[in-house]
Amino acid sequence: MLLVTMLRSLIREGSLTLIDAQGRRHFFGSASASATGITIRVTDRTLQTWIAINPLLKLGEAFADGKLVIEQGTLYEFLDLCARNLSKHENLSSYRLSYGLAALQRLYNEYNPVERSRQNVAHHYDLSGRLYDLFLDDDRQYSCAYFETPDATLEQAQLAKKRHLASKLLLKPGQKVLDIGCGWGGMALYLARLTEVDVTGITLSTEQLTLARRRALLAGLDDRVHFDLLDYRNATGPFDRIISVGMFEHVGAPHYRRFFTKLRDLLTDDGVAVLHAIGQRDGPGPINPWIKKYIFPGAYTPALSEVVRAIEKAGLWVTDIEILRLHYAETLRHWRLRFEANRKTIASIYDERFCRMWEFYLVLCEIGFRTRGNMVFQIQISKQVDTVPLTRDYMIKAERRQQDEARLQTPVAALKSDEVIDPQTIPYHVEIPG
Repeated sequence: MLLVTMLRSLIREGSLTLIDAQGRRHFFGSASASATGITIRVTDRTLQTWIAINPLLKLGEAFADGKLVIEQGTLYEFLDLCARNLSKHENLSSYRLSYGLAALQRLYNEYNPVERSRQNVAHHYDLSGRLYDLFLDDDRQYSCAYFETPDATLEQAQLAKKRHLASKLLLKPGQKVLDIGCGWGGMALYLARLTEVDVTGITLSTEQLTLARRRALLAGLDDRVHFDLLDYRNATGPFDRIISVGMFEHVGAPHYRRFFTKLRDLLTDDGVAVLHAIGQRDGPGPINPWIKKYIFPGAYTPALSEVVRAIEKAGLWVTDIEILRLHYAETLRHWRLRFEANRKTIASIYDERFCRMWEFYLVLCEIGFRTRGNMVFQIQISKQVDTVPLTRDYMIKAERRQQDEARLQTPVAALKSDEVIDPQTIPYHVEIPG
C-alpha cells in the first residue's frame, strides 16, 4: 500500500501506528517509543492512496471529513510528529509531489483583483461574530501577539503588540493615519486613544466594518475614527502614517509592487508606514494547499527577500526590520486552547466538521511557527532617509510611556457579539472559485 510505503520512509523519530481501511495495523518508527506513540485510523480505502500522493492537501480533508481518526494521542501530537520527521526528510517523493502541485497553482491562486479579494475576505472574516468571541482576546485581535514574558495572558500579549507597533509610528497630534486591513477596529481605536490623531480604517469584510463602526460610536471616537469598506487600491490620501497588521498575507505576490507603490503615493513626504505580516524563513514557495483552499483562499506568506525587493522597486526606505519568531506559535496555542474549551458551543453554531477544520487549521499553523520556518516581520518604511530617528531608543521610550497610561490598558468597547445566528446562512462551506 502506497501510504504504508510513504509513512515508513517518513517516520524515523517517535512512533506511529496506522490502522488501515481493512483493519490491519502497521507500525512505523522507533520501537522504544511505541508505548507513548500515536495511532491513527483511515476509514476509506481510496483515500489512503490520495493521502500518500498529495498529503499536504488530502490529510486535512480526511481529518475534516472524519475519515482520518486519531485513536491514540492528539491531532497536535500527530502533526507535530509528522513535521519533526519531515524537517529531516524533505526529499520524500510524496512531499515533493504535493509541494510541486501547490507550486503550480501558486501564481493563479495569488491573483487577487479587487472583486476576488472581497470574496476571499468574506470566506473567512464574515463568519459568525460569536465564533471569534470564543477564541480571540477581548479586543478581537486576529494577528500575532507580542509576549513580553512567557506567562503573559493573551489579553496582555495583544495589548503589548499594539504598544509595540504604535511605538514605531512616531505619532503626533493632528496627524492622519490609515489602517489597511483594520479588522474589528482595535488598533485604530487604540491609536486614537493614544494621541489626538484622525484614523481611517479600511476592510473588505462587512462583518468587521459593522462592528468596528459600532465600537467607535460606543467609545465616543467616531469623530476621529472612521471605517470604510474599501480596497487599499482605491484609497486616497495623503496620510502621515500608515499601518497594516495581518493584511499583507492576502495581497498576493503578483501585487506586491503595486501595493508598495500605492503606499508610497498615499504617504506624505515625511510619512511613516509600519507593516506587520507573516513570512517564511526559506525562499519563496507556496503555502499549505489545504490552508489556501479551505481557510485563506488567495493568501500567501512571503520570504522577506520578496517583500524588501518590492519596497526597493517602489523607491521607499526600509528604516527598521524586526523578526518575531515564536510569538505567533504562542498566540496560536492560546487560540487553540480557547477554541477547544468552547468546542461544544462552536459546534452548536456550525457543526462538527467545521470544528475539525478549524482544529486542523489552528494546530497546523502553530506547528508551522514552531518547526516549519514561519515567522512574523515588522517593517518600518519611509519616503525620506531622515524621517525617523537614527537610533531605536525612541521606540523603547514610547512603549514605556504607553505602559504608564492606565486608560490604554483595556480595550475600547470590548467586543461580545449578541447577534442571532441561523446556521443555514453561515457560508463556511463555500469554496472560492479558483
